[in-house]
Amino acid sequence: MTPQIVERLPDPQTYLDLRKSGGLSAYSLEAAQAGLPRSLYCIVLELAGEDIGMGRIVGDGALAVHIVDIVVRPEHHGKGYGRMIMQALSDYIAANVPDTAYVNLLADVPANRLYEKFGFKETAPRTIGMAYKKGV
Repeated sequence: MTPQIVERLPDPQTYLDLRKSGGLSAYSLEAAQAGLPRSLYCIVLELAGEDIGMGRIVGDGALAVHIVDIVVRPEHHGKGYGRMIMQALSDYIAANVPDTAYVNLLADVPANRLYEKFGFKETAPRTIGMAYKKGV
């Protein structure tokens, strides 16, 4: 059976479950409920009626675009599904975002090797990714 890319938001609990399964940081259900509808673009990877992966794009859609929440459930790793998700997000950007937009992402190692295949390059030492998490 082949998974399908579906252009939609996951429900908030599924979003949180997917993030947890992939080892990504946790958010509250309230934050997911508020934030997901503000996505610029979102896809879910479905297999046999189950959401097994996802990816989102956030930002203003013209000046700054940030790719986030790339995740595939661990039991489905190594099958090219992350590449499918990135291809769908890249296709959206190519068709809908101006060429002058700043498109970025924060890459966890070893996923950076996948993102390099889509033209992403490390920006250090010129720029360094930084983060601030409120309440921590």
